[in-house]
Amino acid sequence: MGNSRSRVGQSFCSQFLPEEQAEIDRLFDALSSDKNSPNVSSKSFSLKALQNHVGEALPPEMVTRLYDGMRRVDLTGKAKGPSENVSQEQFTASMSHLLKGNSEEKSLMIMKMISATEGPVKAREVQKFTEDLVGSVVHVLSHRQELRGWTGKEAPGPAPRVQVLAAQLLSEVKLQDGKRLLGPQWLDYDCDRAVIEDWVFRVPHVAIFLSVVICKGFLVLCSSLDLTTLVPERQVDQGRGFESILDVLSVMYINAQLPREQRHRWRLLFSSELHGHSFSQLCGHITHRGPCVAVLEDHDKHVFGGFASCSWEVKPQFQGDNRCFLFSVCPSMAVYTHTGYNDHYMYLNHGQQTIPNGLGMGGQHNYFGLWVDVDFGKGHSRAKPTCTTYSSPQLSAQENFQFDKMEVWAVGDPSEEQLAKGNKSILDADPEAQALLEISGHSRHSEGLREVPDDE
Repeated sequence: MGNSRSRVGQSFCSQFLPEEQAEIDRLFDALSSDKNSPNVSSKSFSLKALQNHVGEALPPEMVTRLYDGMRRVDLTGKAKGPSENVSQEQFTASMSHLLKGNSEEKSLMIMKMISATEGPVKAREVQKFTEDLVGSVVHVLSHRQELRGWTGKEAPGPAPRVQVLAAQLLSEVKLQDGKRLLGPQWLDYDCDRAVIEDWVFRVPHVAIFLSVVICKGFLVLCSSLDLTTLVPERQVDQGRGFESILDVLSVMYINAQLPREQRHRWRLLFSSELHGHSFSQLCGHITHRGPCVAVLEDHDKHVFGGFASCSWEVKPQFQGDNRCFLFSVCPSMAVYTHTGYNDHYMYLNHGQQTIPNGLGMGGQHNYFGLWVDVDFGKGHSRAKPTCTTYSSPQLSAQENFQFDKMEVWAVGDPSEEQLAKGNKSILDADPEAQALLEISGHSRHSEGLREVPDDE
């Protein structure tokens, strides 16, 4: 029996590559030789040693959760409770499960991080764990200065974004009867290992966030962690400071829904704060610039928007494809993808007499899932009961809403063609403004100084 158990211990080590195992061993040696824990065996470490090593990189409650999860690992099958300190075998097994394990192994550690007792845990305990996990990700990335240009401070709104994203992740938990954890009435339900394992398997953010917390919190195996697709680089051309509607958690959530090749970089194309409250400015800055994310905040602090999978063009027809989606960030986080009912993905028009002028996504004329009117600062989100194109509910607090803040971000890298077209004058994309200049007898000062734009 003992030999069988020792092989189990060896299997934990084998999940790491030799150079990774060496790094794990060095970390354990540092923890177990902590001089502030004189009464602890050199073959184990205490909570104090882990706290000393991590410092302020992680919130104290997450350090305690990780430590408790490790000392509850039972490699012999004979333990009557948690060990007093964490042994090397427990540490290696825990790190192996959390960083390299499958959903079954990760769920085992999550259960141990939540509760000291075997068996099911209450949904409210899973909720608290999820909030601690999400908060720790922002905390450690901010502490390590790896937010890539985004802000880690809370965005304004009725609920902190940590709680909002945690609620979204928790809503993906499926109980044994198939029901989901939606609303406070479910918080007393039991979640057993099978429920948590299924959750970890289906919701990749849980495992990703655990890896971020451990690698960046403990400063171990950081080379194996690729943050570029989790947190995109934020690029703003303006020389002055700019505070986005979006915080880093909102960006992480939206970014995870994008095609993988577009997740590494977001470039600001338009901001009402920087470029003014003008539909002409909006059109001029976003057309022919590739896939982009549009987001706005209404006067009731609801934050929502849409992903345009193709370049915006000013024309009287619908455009885009089934990769487009609508989303909500506040008061709740959700993504709404195409239903196949119609192809009314994107719409951008200006200067027409007989059809609506504005920017829209989903639904139909005068009944869009998201609409920004040519009279900038006004819009609507009409969905009774849901938008036909995206099955989204009403995204704004009021069906007809007003807003002051709107941003459009290009995602991924621009093509050479997009760069060339993006350098055109706003007047090229705004025939109405060009006509007004010509009627008033003014010349275009940039005419003749730029290359002639391609026909659109």
